[in-house]
Amino acid sequence: MPRTRRTTVTALAATGTLLTFGLAVPGRAEPPPPRPRPPGEQAELPDKDARTGDLAPTGRQRSAARGVAVRWNRLGTPASVTGARPLATGLSGDPEKAARAYLTAHRDLFGLNAAAVGALEKVAVNPIGDGAAVLLRQRFGELPAGYDGLVAIGVAGGEVVSVTSTLARDDAAPAPATLSQKDAVTAAGRDAGIAVSSAGTRKARLVAVPTAEGVRSAYQITLMDASGAEPKAVTSYVDARTGKVLVRENLVDHDSDDPRWAVFPATPSGDYSSRDTRQIWCFRPAAGCRSVVGGDPSSGRPWDVDPATGASTTTSLGNAARTYENRASSDPFTVGTRTSAPKPDRAYRYPWANQWYTGKCDPATMDSPQEADLEPAISNLFVQHNRMHDWSYRLGFTESAWNMQADNGDRGGLGGDPEQGNAQAGARFPQIRDNANQITPPDGTPTISNMYLWQPIAGAFYSPCVDGDFDMTVIGHEYTHAISGRMIAGPDAGWSGPQAGAMNESTSDLLAMEYLGEHGFRAPGRTPYVIGAYVTGDERAGIRNYDMSRSPLNYSDLGYDLVGAQVHADGEIWTATQFDLRQAFLQRYGVGNAALQRKCAEGAVPVAKCPGNRRWAQLSFDALLLMATGAVSYVDHRNALLAADTIRFGGKDHALMWKVFAEHGLGSAAASKGSADADPTPGFASPMSRNASLTLKPGGDAKGGKVRLYVGDYEARAVPVADTDPATPLGATFAITPGRYSFVAVGEGFGHKRFTATVGASRRTLTVEMSRNEAASVNGATATGDGQSQTALLDETETTNWQSVQAPAAGRQVTVDLAGDRPVRVGRVQVSAMLRPSAAGDPEGAGGAQNRFTALRDFRLLACDATRADCSQAGSYRTVYTSPADAFPADRPRPTAPDITLRSFDLRDVTATHLRLQVVSSQCTGAPAYAGEQDDDPRSGTDCGTAAPLAGVVRAAELQAFAR
Repeated sequence: MPRTRRTTVTALAATGTLLTFGLAVPGRAEPPPPRPRPPGEQAELPDKDARTGDLAPTGRQRSAARGVAVRWNRLGTPASVTGARPLATGLSGDPEKAARAYLTAHRDLFGLNAAAVGALEKVAVNPIGDGAAVLLRQRFGELPAGYDGLVAIGVAGGEVVSVTSTLARDDAAPAPATLSQKDAVTAAGRDAGIAVSSAGTRKARLVAVPTAEGVRSAYQITLMDASGAEPKAVTSYVDARTGKVLVRENLVDHDSDDPRWAVFPATPSGDYSSRDTRQIWCFRPAAGCRSVVGGDPSSGRPWDVDPATGASTTTSLGNAARTYENRASSDPFTVGTRTSAPKPDRAYRYPWANQWYTGKCDPATMDSPQEADLEPAISNLFVQHNRMHDWSYRLGFTESAWNMQADNGDRGGLGGDPEQGNAQAGARFPQIRDNANQITPPDGTPTISNMYLWQPIAGAFYSPCVDGDFDMTVIGHEYTHAISGRMIAGPDAGWSGPQAGAMNESTSDLLAMEYLGEHGFRAPGRTPYVIGAYVTGDERAGIRNYDMSRSPLNYSDLGYDLVGAQVHADGEIWTATQFDLRQAFLQRYGVGNAALQRKCAEGAVPVAKCPGNRRWAQLSFDALLLMATGAVSYVDHRNALLAADTIRFGGKDHALMWKVFAEHGLGSAAASKGSADADPTPGFASPMSRNASLTLKPGGDAKGGKVRLYVGDYEARAVPVADTDPATPLGATFAITPGRYSFVAVGEGFGHKRFTATVGASRRTLTVEMSRNEAASVNGATATGDGQSQTALLDETETTNWQSVQAPAAGRQVTVDLAGDRPVRVGRVQVSAMLRPSAAGDPEGAGGAQNRFTALRDFRLLACDATRADCSQAGSYRTVYTSPADAFPADRPRPTAPDITLRSFDLRDVTATHLRLQVVSSQCTGAPAYAGEQDDDPRSGTDCGTAAPLAGVVRAAELQAFAR
């Protein structure tokens, strides 16, 4: 039976763009197209595992687990096996034989008999330096395991270094199917809310699915529905006897012999001028060529050669990539109507005029003679897909690791699946903008990447008028989704669950950055580590909340973003960790010069002799092959990286790696219940360094009070590291590796305090001086005013907020009756404009996300003294503070969490019984970047204050008042 794998749709998803994933159906010019929620900020169909029960390991298994650390899976076998030493030594030099010998010798640990071990089928043996990742799969009778049933064993020099598995103890053949495939497809569609049609069914086959209650025969069914503005895609496993959906995975994460191409190595110029800065890249050295790019490393042929004939296609078709125009498609699987214009001389140099930008998104440019630069867009995308193919091939994304090629020769894997690039995808439809995505079907079926035009959208996203086909940070990001999605968890699964999805997004950012850096290419951005600066117009952070080289995030921050758990924002936690790990490798192994970096990128120098960044990149690829399931947590991926270092480099860098992991909350005590764990336990201590044991000690007004401590910049939805409340189990003492950290202390009645501290190995006490918060409800303060949830401003957490839905936003207010009966002195206030996931009563509706543009931007503070005036009358209040116009300084392309989190504002000393927070503007109505018409598209307005549906809504999370 042919192998299949889940089809995964992953999207760059600018947090605030109009379309999340895939292509949508055509819209009408009149009335204006619908305004769906920004990507990643709406309720999405969750992954589901309806298999009931958990099998506990047997006593015999527990006895066999002595001497190693075992985490058990729900099928009663080891999910992972780790140890301080190799798990087995003296085995065969053949990796597969060594892996099978290990399983045979440890069959009691896995609850398997010798026959079951012998029946495991080889899926792949992928090299990792002198070692390998061996992937084996169970069969149950005549059926292969379709979900779970895998074991990945890391082997080096006759030693087993790591083991991860989803094996089942029960290997019996399941009862045969009694349900028809048609009925199973119907059941899958009903469960997922997808209208079933023959066109919507992409894969259907009979497999086995192990459960705690026995092995079930099941139909593996992949459905896609592109009939709405938000495409749906799932792979479901339907019980072939009962019709019950056992597992469901949401797949929407949204001259002759010397050809030469004109290409933007990274992006067009960062100032958006129309200077043509493309370079000429050639297959062989020649006059006028800036770079010699060689050919497909799998065949040695140029990129435009048809492997079936060995002749040039003279257009954007080749072995590794096939690129098309796809402006009018409403189906993400559709092949575009044309390739680039054929060039018999193979000089693929199409004129570029920057027309979409200079035409200010005027749709008429698409029908001009220049066609909004369609030809150079197709060609540029074709070249960049080939570049990513060649670069990743040399890092291990080869045929046996399920890469994308029309012809695999005899090198393993399945052919017939080159990357299909859709340039200017959906450009004819105004609702399809500001995004990019990657669809990754099974090995042997072409993967698809959709690149879109970018355009400002009122109250959603404010990008320049540019074409994503020219931004290599975006192209590289999307292609990496296919790399990681195919390499992790074998041929039938990909990343699964929130933490895994976050690392999926992070890996795409990191490897796009790494490709550019190794080749010496510089995309726009204040540093080289900004993703999407060209398409977003934001040189500070691009499409993310942070420049990856300047991120404060750690594992305790999971869910920190305005919308709560969100794969793109949470992925930045893994990105911050991995970037610092890369930097640590660079410090140890050097940067090298440009020539050495290029040689390493081309595979001309062994990785052990390359600069530190190449070693880091190699381990990133290796680790993917060592995870037998895609439902991994950050802790699981950390362990895979450590195992990869052991296999390839003998584990010589473990101390360095543990130090970085610990600094980001992924130290030895870090723990997670799995990929779906929203509140994992952070750990800041390294097992290979001298750690500090710190005790939190509140001081000032908070002496003896109840205070929580967080590592990092965030409190909302973050996990504290210490707590002085005796009623909680956390305790005031914690271990942490030495370094400089930012902290947030939150006290009951004392508000928030942000500070930094250097922690040395000998430090024992962390004293935090805090003042009484006169605006805390726990101290007796109360609130009234416009809108709803006014007391949310007084609860000393940014997880809740006040909102006013009356229009206009300006002038909306909340009045706080301060604690006590007498006037108090206020010399400083703290205000937060943080948002939260939507709830009942929110204008957006429950289950999604609050619109980022509804956050407070600037405000006035008024005061009244009830001992001198009637504070129930508006005339009794006087303005005591007017904030800067950019008090919460969001800019293009949209507000982010760092823009609107808690900020401190100093006042001249005020004596009052009441304070009134009065809105001057929201982000939508007050930020210059979102004001006025910004394009020449007659189909929609861009001014946020007049065109956005939520322009009258404003929100704030906290008002805290202190004497000092």
